Amino acid sequence: MPHTTPSPTAPLIVIDLQTGMFDGRFDPPIHDADAIAGRTRALIDWARHSGRKVAFVRHDGPEGDPLAQGSSGWPVWPLLGQAADEPTFGKKVGNAFSNPELAEWVAGQGAKDVVLIGAQTDFCVAATVKGAFAEGLGVTVVSDAHSTLDSDQEKAPEIIARHNEAFAGQGVRMTTTAELVG
Repeated sequence: MPHTTPSPTAPLIVIDLQTGMFDGRFDPPIHDADAIAGRTRALIDWARHSGRKVAFVRHDGPEGDPLAQGSSGWPVWPLLGQAADEPTFGKKVGNAFSNPELAEWVAGQGAKDVVLIGAQTDFCVAATVKGAFAEGLGVTVVSDAHSTLDSDQEKAPEIIARHNEAFAGQGVRMTTTAELVG
């Protein structure tokens, strides 16, 4: 995996780290949920202290879904410590850039690349990587700060490792939380 540092203007985009991914009320928590939350908080602190902007993406699931708008699983996980001036962009499909306001916000930061973390690796994170590339952006994925659930065929750690390898093969810059936060 090639490791490089994102540009100084690259915002941190936190994908779908909502209450329903952590609380276990409707579905099991994402793999390594407590560690993902801790790494996310460290990365948010890193972004804030390095002058980067932070944005949150929230999946707006259909009625009856654990992430349905207004449901208990829908809000950004409060323990991540989202600041009042950090925007939340809603989406109804995997690619966070399906919401044109996100691309406009990134462009408004003067950014040519983004740093992505969040859930779920094999769905919304993977789709957002492709969406960022389609927007002409460079992409950095923090390899230990995205997660998913087990599937019928694979355990979550295998899915995450497979996608990290695929991301690198697609030209994504890969790094770890420790490499960014020092």
